[in-house]
Amino acid sequence: MKNKFLVGLVIGIVVGASISINPLAADKKTAEITNLPQNIMSVDVNKSFDFAGELMPNTFDARERMDRELSVNAYWQSSTLLNIKASKRYFPIMERILAEEGVPQDFKYLAVAESNLRHVTSPANAKGFWQFRKLAAKEMGLEVNDEVDERYHVEKSTKAACQYIKQLHRRFGNWTNAAAAYNVGPTNYKRILSNQGETDYYNLNINEETGRYLFRLMAFKEIMENPETYGYYVNSDQTYPPFDDTYNVVVDKSVDSWGEFAKARGISYRTLKIYNPWLRDNKLTVIKNTYNIKIPRNKNQ
Repeated sequence: MKNKFLVGLVIGIVVGASISINPLAADKKTAEITNLPQNIMSVDVNKSFDFAGELMPNTFDARERMDRELSVNAYWQSSTLLNIKASKRYFPIMERILAEEGVPQDFKYLAVAESNLRHVTSPANAKGFWQFRKLAAKEMGLEVNDEVDERYHVEKSTKAACQYIKQLHRRFGNWTNAAAAYNVGPTNYKRILSNQGETDYYNLNINEETGRYLFRLMAFKEIMENPETYGYYVNSDQTYPPFDDTYNVVVDKSVDSWGEFAKARGISYRTLKIYNPWLRDNKLTVIKNTYNIKIPRNKNQ
């Protein structure tokens, strides 16, 4: 028993010594933690910003709202970096369609704000880059069912978005209002303008999401057009390559298995879905439509 007591005493002394705290060491460690090696600089909002050629007003309110969105996205490094990479794949498609449809190029940043250039689904069940709900998508001519959902078709959904944006522009008189109405919905936007006796987005007292929306678009534009100004350095070989080395297979008959369809063309089922995300099932029932299925030429891509 005595030996056990002595062993315990020795262990206690050793443990106690090992966990004793040196105040000077603790202060030094705290200093190391609080003096982090980083430079956090304020963004410059003392300059002009515009959306689709329409200037942001030079007021303290507009500058502070812009400061918030530019600061958030400049320092949200992972999200902004991935958006820059993805833009190299998708912006050329959008820019071509926007030009063909007569919609200002700045509207490509709307797709960034809506989805971060990803095929996402919102809590309200809006889908795709442009976040169309099912009814609105069908009204704009997109096919939406269990097997095909063209809200995920980049070219077709971009064209549909252009048609919708032009409708909003005709209704509300300028591109800034059109973008805001896209976010909150035209019926709600008209009611808010009427209730406040306004015609200008920047003068509206509106819900937080829509109140930040135009400033987010301008922040994305500012950072993505001047990435190195904000500390983003992305080599061309680090961006996501466009899906332009493809050929189309015209499908005018039902497909029992997209897996077998893919294997017959030397690609995986996953690759088929990556290039054609609007195919939502493992089969396709064709009644009267025809479909262009993209197949990569480089089977190892």
